[in-house]
Amino acid sequence: MKILLQQLVIGISIGSIYALIASGYALVYSLLDFSNWAHGEVCMLGAYCCFMAVKVAELPFWLSCVLGVGGAMVVSLFNERFTYRRIRSKGSPNMFLMIAAMGLSTTYQNLANVIWGGKFKQMPKIFSVGSLNVGGVFIGTTDLLCMALALIVLAFLLFIIERTRFGLHVRAVACAGRTAGLLGVRIDRVIAMVFMLAGGLAGLAGILYGMKYNVYPTMGNVGLKAFAASVIGGLGSVPGAIAGAVLLGLIETLASGYISSGLRDLIAFSLLIIILLVRPSGLMGVDVQEKA
Repeated sequence: MKILLQQLVIGISIGSIYALIASGYALVYSLLDFSNWAHGEVCMLGAYCCFMAVKVAELPFWLSCVLGVGGAMVVSLFNERFTYRRIRSKGSPNMFLMIAAMGLSTTYQNLANVIWGGKFKQMPKIFSVGSLNVGGVFIGTTDLLCMALALIVLAFLLFIIERTRFGLHVRAVACAGRTAGLLGVRIDRVIAMVFMLAGGLAGLAGILYGMKYNVYPTMGNVGLKAFAASVIGGLGSVPGAIAGAVLLGLIETLASGYISSGLRDLIAFSLLIIILLVRPSGLMGVDVQEKA
C-alpha cells in the first residue's frame, strides 16, 4: 500500500506540471478553436530564460524564475501578435494557424539547439534533494514543490476565469466572439492577454520540469502529453484539462511502476484513443457556451 501511495504522489506531481501546460492549450482553444503546437516550445524557452538568469547573470533563483515566466509570456505574446493575429486578420482557415504553430515549434527547437547546444543542463538545487517521510510514504521535496506551486497557480487561474471581469470577457469571447465584440469587448486584447496568461503557465511548467529533470532543446515535446491531457479532459475546458493532466500523470506513473516504463507512453496514448472513441468530447467535454 505504501508503494502505491508513493506512486500516486509521483503521478500527481508529474500531472500537476502537465496541468499547467494543458490549461494554456485549453484557454487558447476555447477562443480560437485551434491547437497551439508551439506551446510546448514556450515552456522550453521559459526554462532556458530561468537557467540563463541564474547561471550566467547569477541572479537569485526566485528572480530568475520570475524572469523565466516573464520571458515565456513575451514569447507567447509575440507568437500571437506577429503570427496568429495576422493570419486571423486575413480571414484564413484555422488550419493555417495550426500550420504556423508547427513552424514556430520547429523554429524554436532548432534555435535553442543552435544557441545552447543539445546537452542537458541542470537547474540549480534550491534545497537539498531529499524526501519527507509522511506516514511511511516518502515524498520528494521537488515533487512537493511542484504540487504546491501548481495547486496555488491553478486555483488562482480558476478564480480568474470564474470570478473576475477579465474571466467574464474570456468566457464571452469563447461563447460568441462576434456578439461579445458588438457589446464592447475588445477581442484582440482579450486574446493577447490569454496568450500571455497561457505563456506564463507554460513558463512555470518549464521551470518545474527543468528542476525535476533537466533543461534541453526538445523538452517542449512534453507539450504533446499536455495536449493529450487537454483532449482527455475536454478541449476548451480548463477544469477538464487539469483533470485530464492529473489522470494522465497517474496512469503514466502506475504503468511505469507496475508494468513497464517502456510501455508508459503506449498505455497513456492508448487511453487517449479509447476516450476519443467512447467520448469524443472528452471526460468533461463542454458545449460551445461553456468553454473556458
